[in-house]
Amino acid sequence: MKPLIVLLSVFLISLLATKIFRGNLEVALSGRIAMSTMLVFTAIAHFVFTKGMTMMLPDFIPYKTEVVYLTGIIEIIAAIGLFIPSFRVITAWLLIIFFIMILPSNIYAAVKQIDYQKGTFEGNGLTYLWFRVPLQILFIIWVYLSSIKD
Repeated sequence: MKPLIVLLSVFLISLLATKIFRGNLEVALSGRIAMSTMLVFTAIAHFVFTKGMTMMLPDFIPYKTEVVYLTGIIEIIAAIGLFIPSFRVITAWLLIIFFIMILPSNIYAAVKQIDYQKGTFEGNGLTYLWFRVPLQILFIIWVYLSSIKD
């Protein structure tokens, strides 16, 4: 829920700022600013809630802590890449692939009722998927519309 709040609030603030400072609403730019901010926000969680994030990965995945750190770094790099014109489209496509690839860990975490912030098995469970799966789809569409279709 928090990433969605960050995404939408930064988007609205960015729209207002582009209207005030540039004279028109720059939807794609505001979308990239919002997505980048959300990515940095979620990346920070990889370093703050590492234990809980490692619990989200199935047992067959080795080097869980390293994977969590790497995905946090990937999110930061993607946040930057969305603003480099020559890398924007490739960054967006890689980000879409990334969002698809991390969905199974979110499903696994829901099935195992993992609360990644507390590092416990007392999370929301399967009801969380009713929110998380559409959220992943929203992220994919958001990246496409603000970075590829632009």
